[in-house]
Amino acid sequence: MSTNGTVSAVSSNGEYTFTKPNRDSVTLLAGLGVQGDVHAGVTVKHRSRIAQDPTQPNLRQVHLIHEELFAEVAAAGFTVAPGQLGENITTRGIDLLGLPVGALLRIGDDAVVEVTGLRNPCVQIDAFQDGLLKQVVGRDEDGGIVRKAGIMGIVREGGLVRPGDAIEVELPEGPHRPLDRV
Repeated sequence: MSTNGTVSAVSSNGEYTFTKPNRDSVTLLAGLGVQGDVHAGVTVKHRSRIAQDPTQPNLRQVHLIHEELFAEVAAAGFTVAPGQLGENITTRGIDLLGLPVGALLRIGDDAVVEVTGLRNPCVQIDAFQDGLLKQVVGRDEDGGIVRKAGIMGIVREGGLVRPGDAIEVELPEGPHRPLDRV
């Protein structure tokens, strides 16, 4: 996969549900997230995070998943389509999981998302399809946890995002910090 790719789908939901319906477009709002999405905001919006500390900054304003993951889980017998794992932007052609913290994703004409970390998948994935959690969270050769359910980011510059939009990756200066869960 290259450092550039495309948007294959966009999704949002104004209510707390696991899946998010696909849209013709979404509008990213600087410092907030996806307009009208339940997870948009300056402070944390994920229920588990609110319970811990509702004043934490929202490092999970936008959830992105690589479409290639759907083919990977399909090989294990699972059928997953864009938006069904709760992501806002489904990508094609980018190794999202290999990006460093601070990478910028320039999406479409105006939007810029700064990568903050990995999505930490929860048991809700098994409620969606039993056994799917084991497909998106595994272990490497050294026993370390490998999270494959996408990445999270914050909106640096707002703009309209549509399926088919180009995504250009801009890597940060200096030594790269690998992604960890946020």
